Amino acid sequence: MAEDWHDMEDAALDWVIRLRDPAFDGWESFEAWLAADAAHAEAYQRLAVADADMGDLLVRAPAPRPLIEASPLRRPITRRTWFGGAIAASVAGLIGFGMIERQPAFYPIETAPGVRRTVTLEDGSRIALNGGTRIILDRKDPRHATLERGEALFDVVHDEAAPFRVAVADATLIDVGTRFNVLREGRTTAVQVAEGAVVYNPDNEAVRLDAGRGLRAVDGEADLQLIAVTPASVASWREGRLIYDGQTMTEVAADLARWTGQPVRAAPQVAERRFRGVLSLGDGDDIVRLAPLLDVDVRRYGETWILAPRTQ
Repeated sequence: MAEDWHDMEDAALDWVIRLRDPAFDGWESFEAWLAADAAHAEAYQRLAVADADMGDLLVRAPAPRPLIEASPLRRPITRRTWFGGAIAASVAGLIGFGMIERQPAFYPIETAPGVRRTVTLEDGSRIALNGGTRIILDRKDPRHATLERGEALFDVVHDEAAPFRVAVADATLIDVGTRFNVLREGRTTAVQVAEGAVVYNPDNEAVRLDAGRGLRAVDGEADLQLIAVTPASVASWREGRLIYDGQTMTEVAADLARWTGQPVRAAPQVAERRFRGVLSLGDGDDIVRLAPLLDVDVRRYGETWILAPRTQ
């Protein structure tokens, strides 16, 4: 049975009101509602724009006029009635509430270590977040994201008129019809492209990365390291496989921490040791099992696992 238009409008209005709250944390439910029907996103966007316009009009409204005595005839006030009436009142300039608290344009999405999730944007683009990841999205610009830390796979719906941009540290990535993975760990940014292409810092280095290519940049260092990758292995962390071609034990430890949700550190004696190979993991996997593959001892101190030199 087709969804009633009024029910859909009421649901969209409910989301507009709920998302005003900076503490809103029901993103998964909101994303599921958007994904259930393409008309949901259209209804939400229409009401969100009306809400934003209403706020702008309220800010510019003149001083309030004396209130007219209410008619004895009343009807029940619903969210729809209030919302439509508020828009009409703001357009007419009958209420002057002055500045009202507005919903922030930027909002974070964050995963705890060991937790993974996927976010679907209004245009159908998807962002898969690894554990311990934080991104910032912009309600006013749905074609922009900032990766503050962690790892994310961007599966972007290409739009030449509005290219998707990802900000990470001091760099900007622009999609060229793209599926790409971005890692931000410490001072290092790593990009790997599975499909299409990405342009790294178009206003500076302007390095184009096609499918099968990757890049590593370290804050404060001018040289960029260009690498070859297997497109099918990009974001292999989603299947529980961590693939390495000369990364340090410090980087391996950070990957294990993101995946398992447990603190993992590399001891100073092995921190810069390079590792090549594949680690196959499962949820809640025992890190000790990986010791022979990594050629280290895995020791636990309190809540933290330490990758340490092997003892005889």
